[in-house]
Amino acid sequence: MAGVAWHAGVLCGLSDAGVDLTAVDLVVGTSAGATVGAQLAGGLDPDELFRRQVDPAGAASELTPSVSLEELWERMAPIYTTATDDADRRRRLGAFALSAHTVEEPVRRRVIEARLDGIDWVGDRLRVVVVEATSGDRHVVAASSGIDLVDAVTASCAVPGVWPPVTIAGSRYIDGGVWSVANADLAGGCDRILVLAPLVDPVVHGDIARLAASARVELIAPDVASVRAFGADVLDPASRGPSARAGRAQGRIEAARVIALVTD
Repeated sequence: MAGVAWHAGVLCGLSDAGVDLTAVDLVVGTSAGATVGAQLAGGLDPDELFRRQVDPAGAASELTPSVSLEELWERMAPIYTTATDDADRRRRLGAFALSAHTVEEPVRRRVIEARLDGIDWVGDRLRVVVVEATSGDRHVVAASSGIDLVDAVTASCAVPGVWPPVTIAGSRYIDGGVWSVANADLAGGCDRILVLAPLVDPVVHGDIARLAASARVELIAPDVASVRAFGADVLDPASRGPSARAGRAQGRIEAARVIALVTD
């Protein structure tokens, strides 16, 4: 929840400073970024993205997870400490997700459907990242995939142990962040790349280093004020307003280097 709101706030803050990202050539959305990426690619302007996070009348109704972030990390920690490699970690996270007691798939899907509020695939510039729960393989969903956008975004937001894996064509899919926080490598081939990452891991830095060999790349990660606004539990719907406002302030601060990225 904090990640969705922060993304929206940053985009709105950049817009406040004159940076228009509504017409970018490619949008890669992972987890929280899948929600906001779908909204952006679907035509919502940054002011509306922000309003949906801070205005109770405009915000979609969200579910409060039955598990706290602290409890979730306690359950997942052994997977990270004992996995033999990244592939083993992903498969074990998938097994954890498949065995977890959560709300039913249709209940969670209705939440994402309300977030998107009728938005569908527009053109072919949006990529939504999901992970197949059994194999741990990454799949990139686009309009040409023939998969419903709500299903794709619901899967990309299916945090293991919190929300149910999503059934698509007989397979179960989980959060795209299980592969990488941002999956920035999928922007390869673009010459100017902006990465918004509410969390940063070594994969993000590695992807950016490789992309920078042939493209101009800027990374925006939460500043101190944004991290503070996230609060103790980024899954809590109450984190939306503070995270969006902090993201908007940060977007204004970061605008100068993003303007240089898109105009120089």
